[in-house]
Amino acid sequence: MSETRSYPRHVKTDAGDIEFRMMGRADEAAVLAFAQNLPTHDLLFLPRNISQPKVLSAWVNEIERGQIVSLLAVRGGSVVGCGTLVRDPHSWSPHVGEIRMVVSLDVRGQGVGRALSQETFALALGAGLEKLSVQMTVDQQAAIALFESIGFRAEALLRDHVRDVDGKKHDIVVLGHNVAQVRAQLEAYGLPGAVQH
Repeated sequence: MSETRSYPRHVKTDAGDIEFRMMGRADEAAVLAFAQNLPTHDLLFLPRNISQPKVLSAWVNEIERGQIVSLLAVRGGSVVGCGTLVRDPHSWSPHVGEIRMVVSLDVRGQGVGRALSQETFALALGAGLEKLSVQMTVDQQAAIALFESIGFRAEALLRDHVRDVDGKKHDIVVLGHNVAQVRAQLEAYGLPGAVQH
């Protein structure tokens, strides 16, 4: 049931033509510029502050070791979004992947986040993962709605789980998607290809 995605891939959005491509070391400066232009609150989506050069360098090292896969959304040569799939095949949950995603303010509400989430979801399907999770602060209503629209459901609320740069604590909501269950339901109804893109 897995398929291999090929990149770069182009998608038309209301923000224009977006190129999706795999992130590598050569993208470090462009991703740092993207991260440093994000509202600080958006960085709370991620377990680490990627606007810090040393954190970004460690992220690229993890990509090079094959521990994570990151997909960039690029418009006119600038990074406007990043979707990352994190999994640990050596843990008790090798069937589970976590999606981490951020999109720049100037393309929000224009289909870039939706296209990026779908591409990242397709990567997870291609990796044969059975369950996916995503987390964000509870006030990120647009992001929550986006993930709910592709089948994610709230599974947990972690109170005071992250602290921003000003020291204020924020609650995190964890959304989950049981890919294996959805796939089985679609196959039962004779639609086996419906969860692939």
